[in-house]
Amino acid sequence: MTTAAKALPAGRRAVRALGTAAPVYALLAVLLAALALTDPGFYEPDRFLAFVKRAAPLVILAAGQYLVIVCGEFDLSVGAVVTAGVVVAAELYGSFPGAPWLFVTAILLLAGALAGLVSGLITTLLRVPSFITTLGMMLILEGAVFFWTGGSPHGALPTAFRQLGRGSAFGWLPWAVLVCLATGLLAVRLMRSDFGRTLLATGDSERAAALSGVRVARTRTIAFVLSGAAAALAAVLVGGFSGVSAQAGRGYEFEAITAVVLGGVVLGGGRGSVVGAMAGAFSLHALFTLLNLQGVSGALESTVQGVIVIAAVGLGAADWSRLRRRRIEPSGGKPT
Repeated sequence: MTTAAKALPAGRRAVRALGTAAPVYALLAVLLAALALTDPGFYEPDRFLAFVKRAAPLVILAAGQYLVIVCGEFDLSVGAVVTAGVVVAAELYGSFPGAPWLFVTAILLLAGALAGLVSGLITTLLRVPSFITTLGMMLILEGAVFFWTGGSPHGALPTAFRQLGRGSAFGWLPWAVLVCLATGLLAVRLMRSDFGRTLLATGDSERAAALSGVRVARTRTIAFVLSGAAAALAAVLVGGFSGVSAQAGRGYEFEAITAVVLGGVVLGGGRGSVVGAMAGAFSLHALFTLLNLQGVSGALESTVQGVIVIAAVGLGAADWSRLRRRRIEPSGGKPT
């Protein structure tokens, strides 16, 4: 720690250590307190773990989306990957009822990674903007699922496969919570590695990263691959506790982006923490839970997400240093 940093008050040092994610940690604390006041039984172990279990797919999606956004891109296909993963798993079990759940899960992870690889290669090699590429991938997957199932998926997911999403370890700890925790630890470890620093450098300045020897195209492609794999893992959890549906992942892509932005990650890349993005996912889920407890219509969720995205991006883009300079300028117009 530098001498200047040591000279700061303890509170300011803590805020600086939290970085751009400091506001979302405060928001999450406020929302959890509000949930406790609204529902006194919220912190009973079973109910709180159920809350975390329901949030787990979005947290995993936010971690994957963070990797793409922090390097300067977008991935709008994750919701469609979730839907396709649930439907494909049901169709596989319809054809092969005795397939081991671990084998089917591995197939889904590989398929999600493949979808991410295609999006990454189109974005980096063909120079198609990721917004357009992943929007096209989303439409392709949604159309393929509808064509394959006729809008009504067939088959069912066996109990063994659904255990990861709805079952518990040791009789009390949901597997989804453990999967969420493991994903978070892996994401943090990844961002502290050389690859994580390369991701941040690529998002901060593609040209500077390339001049310093970073393989920008490969880095961004790997980010898309990991995002696709994360979406497939989320599909396993969603299929576990929600069952088979042709709209299982609908809207998840926008919720993941909202969570990442809420977590203080800068659109355009180069700044933000993966822990902040996951905290943003928990905050978004806590907010929707609180609105539901207050009797607010779920139809307003999209409106809330839109307000959050606009407000978060606007606050992140504000030139606060310029505003502070204006506050200290004397009435004559020039700073002393």
